Amino acid sequence: MRQDGPVTEPAPPHPLVAEASRRAALVWVAAAGRPAAALWCLPLADGLYVVTGPGEQDAPGLAGAATAEVTARGDHGGRIATWTAAVDRIAPDGPRWAEAAAALAAKRLNGGGPAADLVARWAADGVAVLCLAPTPAPPAGGADLPAGAQAAPPRDTPATRPARRPFRLHRVRRPPRG
Repeated sequence: MRQDGPVTEPAPPHPLVAEASRRAALVWVAAAGRPAAALWCLPLADGLYVVTGPGEQDAPGLAGAATAEVTARGDHGGRIATWTAAVDRIAPDGPRWAEAAAALAAKRLNGGGPAADLVARWAADGVAVLCLAPTPAPPAGGADLPAGAQAAPPRDTPATRPARRPFRLHRVRRPPRG
């Protein structure tokens, strides 16, 4: 993982990655050998920005990863492209923090207060603001994507409960025929 250093001009991303990133509001991100997680994101000039940590979206292993696999899906739910991205953690005292954190806080739904308070909480609580910058490697897209559904069974969660039969106050009787 690269720490917030001097900004250098990266190689332009593949056109498919650039277009998918520009339109992205939610991407699937897999890092550190863990299953992909759906993350809301903000496209800025140098990549997709995400926020993860205490009180924010959960992306296990992403903040400490050097690279991640990013998958963008279209309006129809199908996969458009999958590419490798370099993970860059933006430090609260770094030169890019003010712009990136303010833009993310403005887009954050249900932030619980003004954007400036949210940015201050992120800095104080150690919330990770990450830039997912596409690498020069060509993306998997179109005919390169797997033909199968790639569906997986739902993960175990403590948020489930057994379904009960619906409550019925009385039995509905039908009038006899005849």
